[in-house]
Amino acid sequence: MTTVFRALDDETRRVILDELSARDGQTLFEICSTLSTRHGLSSTRQAISQHLGVLEAAGLVVTEKRGRSKFHYFNPEPLAEIARRWPVGERSPE
Repeated sequence: MTTVFRALDDETRRVILDELSARDGQTLFEICSTLSTRHGLSSTRQAISQHLGVLEAAGLVVTEKRGRSKFHYFNPEPLAEIARRWPVGERSPE
């Protein structure tokens, strides 16, 4: 769970997850283009690739390689696990 929190501690990684949740199955080129045009983030492909590696290590992104292309998909399960750990229920007034 610590890796999930560390992965989410970076604004660029959160934006990448936002974009993958809006449109899953993007390549590195597509992600870089989207970040540049929609968000004004001009990070290098190498930097975005490293961010994707952190997200993948945390289980928030899964990949599928088809031919020479690698497609990235948002995996919400680690976030659901956090939500299950601290369920929001009826709270009593203090």
